[in-house]
Amino acid sequence: MYNIDLSFWERVSLTHEELKQTEEKCNRIYHDLILDKYPCNCFHEEETINASKEVKKRVVEAYCAGLIGWHFCEISEDLDVDLTKGDQILIQLEDGGVELAEVLETDSIVEFRQLKLGCTDQKMPVFLRKLTNDDKSQLDRNNYDETRAKPIFFEKIKKYDLLMKLVGIHYQFDRKKLYFFYTSDGRVDFRELAKDLAGEFKTRIELRQMGVRDEARKIGGIGTCGREYCCSSFITNFKRISTNIAAEQNLSANLSKLSGPCGKLKCCLSFELEEHN
Repeated sequence: MYNIDLSFWERVSLTHEELKQTEEKCNRIYHDLILDKYPCNCFHEEETINASKEVKKRVVEAYCAGLIGWHFCEISEDLDVDLTKGDQILIQLEDGGVELAEVLETDSIVEFRQLKLGCTDQKMPVFLRKLTNDDKSQLDRNNYDETRAKPIFFEKIKKYDLLMKLVGIHYQFDRKKLYFFYTSDGRVDFRELAKDLAGEFKTRIELRQMGVRDEARKIGGIGTCGREYCCSSFITNFKRISTNIAAEQNLSANLSKLSGPCGKLKCCLSFELEEHN
């Protein structure tokens, strides 16, 4: 967890703006403490010494509603731009496409995460610019067309008698691709459906099947603990969770209590496993 959540203070003692400023201040202090105390415990000695040399790029952590989801984004050294958490930006993908993303983290905490994940040298999307008024108009158009696409998709899958549960629709910002995310119990032959949708929307169609845990991550929600789903708030990779993990921690054998809203065993069952071992 890299963020302090003070939302419970809202409407109690602070206004929304005061809460935002206080939360940003607390998180800056928290991030500095993480960077000061934890690197030596997370990396080998030589990695800690050469940390500043390893992270050579200006990078922010961002989230895109499209295919790439959570990611790091590179900023050219030639650009004089100051990004903060919550900024909406445009990024260029490896295939040349342009997507909308929201900044999640900046500065040293991003370098820390890159080193921790071992991805300092990976190729990443490139920052283009902050969202302009014209870009916002384009975004509104995309959002409207995503809404319009939903009943059309249902009509088409009924036409081809396909068993597909629609999870989400996303227009790539430059409108070169239109994504339909769905779940299904088995493989689906959607070739005719894709052709039909491409003719309807005059763009490239991407039909992406996802698992139930990915569905929960994309939709989001509140877990039985009262907090946002772990998968949609901070988990970047799913671990394999088995009933043996629950047994090792002497937890209830009642699977309904150990299962999340996705129907799979809760990801949080693995959080304290090392302590029990």
